[in-house]
Amino acid sequence: MRRTRYATSGPYAPPTPPRELTVTSADGARLHAELHGVTDPAAPAVVLAHGWTCSTAFWAPVVRELVARHRVIVYDQRGHGRSTAPGPGGYSTEALADDLEAVLEQTLEPGRRAVVVGHSMGGMTVMAAAGRPAVREHAAAVVLCSTGASRLVERARVVPLRSERLRARVHRAILGARLPMGPVTPVSKRLLRYGTMGPGSAPAMVEACARIVHACPRAVRAGWAHVMGDLDLDARIGLLTMPAAVIVGTADRLTPPEQAHAIAAALPQCDGLTELPGLGHMTPVEDPGAVSDVIRRLAAEHLAAEPGGSPGAPRTDARTDDLTDDDPHAVEERTT
Repeated sequence: MRRTRYATSGPYAPPTPPRELTVTSADGARLHAELHGVTDPAAPAVVLAHGWTCSTAFWAPVVRELVARHRVIVYDQRGHGRSTAPGPGGYSTEALADDLEAVLEQTLEPGRRAVVVGHSMGGMTVMAAAGRPAVREHAAAVVLCSTGASRLVERARVVPLRSERLRARVHRAILGARLPMGPVTPVSKRLLRYGTMGPGSAPAMVEACARIVHACPRAVRAGWAHVMGDLDLDARIGLLTMPAAVIVGTADRLTPPEQAHAIAAALPQCDGLTELPGLGHMTPVEDPGAVSDVIRRLAAEHLAAEPGGSPGAPRTDARTDDLTDDDPHAVEERTT
C-alpha cells in the first residue's frame, strides 16, 4: 500500500515547481527548495518557511494565491520533506537560522529583497535569524504567522488543564513522543483537527494537513519538539527591525493569541496584528486568502521594483537536484 505525502488534486495539492534546487547550509545540511511564480526580475519575491512536521506542500494554497504576480520561494526545513535530517547537534534554533540565511543567500541575488514569511516553527526560524546579515540584506518585511517566541508548552491550550505546571508537563510529553503516527485514519484526523485547526475546518483541509503531518519522520518530530519545548527567543524579537506583521487564529490551541500579542508588542515596527476569527493553528491552509492578503500588502508597500540583475535565477552555489524514488524523502512512502 502506498500513501502520498500530500493531496494530489484540488486546492491543497502542491503545484509543480518550475525549478527545484538544493541549498547547502552552514553545516553541510542539504535543503530542498522550490521556485514558483513570476520569473520577471522586477517581480516582488516571497520566501515561505513552514512549521513543525510540515513541508513545502503545506504552503500549496498560499503559493497558488501568489504565483500570478510574485516570485515564490519555498523550502523544506531540515529533516522535513526532502531536506536531509539533522546530524549530531543539528537540532537547534541556530541551525534553523543558518538554514534561512542559506536559502536567502542562494536563491536571491545580492541586494534583492523579499517578504519573508514563517508559520509556527518557521516563524521561530525568522525570529532566531533576526539580526543575521542575510536577513538584514534580504528581508524587506516579515510575516510571523501562528507562532510563539517562548514558553510554548506552558501557554499551549491543547490539553485543557487548569494547572500551568501540569499542563506544560503533559504538553511536553505529547510533543516529544517518538511513537509512530501511523496511517491517516478518521480518528487521527479528528485529533489533528482538535489540536491544530478550527472547528469549522472542511474535511478536505483536514485530510491535506493530516497527510503532511503524518509523513514527518518520528525522530525528526521528536527532535524539534524538544527544541521548541525549551524555546526562548524573546530577546530576538527586537532585532527584527524591518516592518513585521503578525497573524493568529483566535482558536489556535498551540500558539494562542496571547503569543501573537506578546510578539506584536515587542516588535520595533509592528505592521499590523491580524486575528482570524474561529481559525486554529494552520492559518495558511485554513484561510490562505487572508494570509496572502497580508503578504501582498507588505510586498506592495516595501518591495519597490528594481531594474537590472536576474533575481529569477538562483545563485550559482545552489544546484538543481534530480530527486528519484530512491531518495529517503521522496514524494511517496511505503506503509504496511
